Amino acid sequence: MIKFAICDDEPLMAGEVSGYLSRYMEEKSIASYSVSTFSDGRSLLEGSCDFDLIFLDIRMEPPDGMEIARTLRQQGNRSLLVFITVLKECVFDAFEVEAYDYLVKPLDDVHFRRTMDRAVRLLGQRAAKSIVIQRGSSCEVVLLSDIVYCEVQGRKIYLHQKDGRTIDYYHKLNDFEQHVDGRFFKCHRSYLVNLDYVRGCSGGQVLLPQGDAIPVSRLRERDLAQALLRHMKGRGL
Repeated sequence: MIKFAICDDEPLMAGEVSGYLSRYMEEKSIASYSVSTFSDGRSLLEGSCDFDLIFLDIRMEPPDGMEIARTLRQQGNRSLLVFITVLKECVFDAFEVEAYDYLVKPLDDVHFRRTMDRAVRLLGQRAAKSIVIQRGSSCEVVLLSDIVYCEVQGRKIYLHQKDGRTIDYYHKLNDFEQHVDGRFFKCHRSYLVNLDYVRGCSGGQVLLPQGDAIPVSRLRERDLAQALLRHMKGRGL
C-alpha cells in the first residue's frame, strides 16, 4: 500500500493533483494505494503524517508549505516531499528540508510522470528490503527503512525502530552488517545508524529525530559526514 497526501488550500488544485495521481496509478496498474487530502498545513500536522509521499503547496496561509516541511523533518518524518509552487525561486529552499522534487503550476503531465516514476521506483526499493529476525522457533520480518539504529550489548543486538519499538535478539553486529545496505553506517563499535534518520553530528554524538542521540567515535566523525553527503546525493537530495 502506497500512502499519498495532498496538502493544498486551493480545492481546484488539490483536485487536479488527485486526478493526475489517479490516472498515473491506473495506467501503471497500481491498485494498492490511498490518497488523503488536507486543506491546510495544521490539519496535516495534526494527523499521523504516516505517508509515503506528500504533495505540498508552498504558498498557503501560515504555516506555509516550507514551514510544514521543516516541522515534519524536525519530527523525524521521512516521507518523500514534492512541493507544488508558482515560485521557482522557492525551489532552492527545498534542499533545506530534503525535498524529493517540485512541480511548478500549472502542472505539466510530463514532469508529473517523471517525478512519479522516480518516486514509485524508490518507494518500491525501500519496501522490498528487509531482514528476518529469528528468536528461538519464531521469526519476524523487519523493514530496513523502519530501523533508526541498532546497538549491541553483550551478545544481543537491539533494533530501535521509528515507531518506538525495540527488538532484541542474539546476534553479532558484524554479521548483522552483512545483511543491511549502504544506508547504514557504523558510527561506533557498538552502534550502526540508518543515515535516513541522521540529523547531524555534534559533541561526539549522532543526532537523531525526537532529540535522541547515539555516540560516534572520534575517528569516525569525518567518515560519517562524508557518508551522509554521499547518501543524500544518492537519493537525489
